[in-house]
Amino acid sequence: MENSKQKKTPTFKTAEVVTLVIITCIVSLIMGIIISKPDKTKDYKLVAADEEIQEFIEQYNYIIDNYYGEVNKKELLKAALEGMINALGDPYSSYLDETTSSNFNTTLNGSYEGIGVEIVNDSNNNIIVAKVFENTPASKAGIKSLDVIIGINDKDINGMTTTEFIEYVKKITSSTFKLNLKRGEEKLDVTVSKQVVTLNSVFSDIINKDNKKIGYIYVSVFAMNTDIQFQTELKKLEQDNIDSLIIDLRGNSGGHLTSVENMISQFLDKTKVIYQMEDKEKVTKYYSKGTETKKYPIVVLVDNESASASEMMAAALKEAYGATIVGKATYGKGTVQELQENKDTQYKITTKKWLTPNGNWINEVGIVPDVDVDLDIKYFSNPIKENDSQLQKALEVLT
Repeated sequence: MENSKQKKTPTFKTAEVVTLVIITCIVSLIMGIIISKPDKTKDYKLVAADEEIQEFIEQYNYIIDNYYGEVNKKELLKAALEGMINALGDPYSSYLDETTSSNFNTTLNGSYEGIGVEIVNDSNNNIIVAKVFENTPASKAGIKSLDVIIGINDKDINGMTTTEFIEYVKKITSSTFKLNLKRGEEKLDVTVSKQVVTLNSVFSDIINKDNKKIGYIYVSVFAMNTDIQFQTELKKLEQDNIDSLIIDLRGNSGGHLTSVENMISQFLDKTKVIYQMEDKEKVTKYYSKGTETKKYPIVVLVDNESASASEMMAAALKEAYGATIVGKATYGKGTVQELQENKDTQYKITTKKWLTPNGNWINEVGIVPDVDVDLDIKYFSNPIKENDSQLQKALEVLT
């Protein structure tokens, strides 16, 4: 996986695409817009006098005092918290268990401690290496795509799921360990080490068409480090004197608010509103942090899976910059979640609505593209630029 210009458009729409690196659990249907540090200025102790809280305390104490067996108080409180969140009836507010929390944090942080591979289970539940990332412990150890991982430190892992494999590797305390592999009919052992691996979420290219240099940037997720990667790739494209730009947000379900805010600000000066937030008390306008407004034409590619932070970026560039939206209507998620982290628990809860620069709420509606284009079915079996009808329409718009 390269962090520079690519020779071909990333084939992110194929059925064989798996999760980034060794993340194999999807945290939720939509990543959303995440605010990592919620406002804790309110004095929540004041609600202790509420009748409902007193009732809860009484029932909690009754259970502790009268249940015939041992009671794990921590687990009881975790279950109570999970029940409260579920009772909200909001699909984007959720309690995160240990495994889900770990995968969620890995995706949003943009890095993880591991060996640098994508893995999948085949129909026989074998663990297959789908991809090896460059300059990682796996690539340096000589691991190759399609290798079958049959053991760890000579322990047979036949039938282990990818999630179980990940958890097993996480618990290895030594810095290096042995993987037993099968490559074709050959069996071999390699020694690997766990290191911090950066997830590349931004990929760029230059497409030449009709004597025009069109920059292309694909963004897979808005992780904490995505804005820096985006800035680097955009700078490279601009140094190559691009005439216009395509920003591909297809399949991107969201991420960090600060990341998308910084990315939008690279195109607009500080006089431009880039989004608005509505809570129970007021609506607040948020302005770009940028120093200039770019001049070149921009097309934003979206689809039904472009959600939340992707929709925020698309809306800002459409309404405040004048970009053209190409593809299919977006998912329609107009809410923001705050990530609450305590010692033993982690959950996200919806706290705000976000609005476009013009004050529109796209929830359950989505952003309707200026140019509606279906993705050619040929692209799924042969994912090349020529078969990407949405990309080709974007190029047509810009030329």
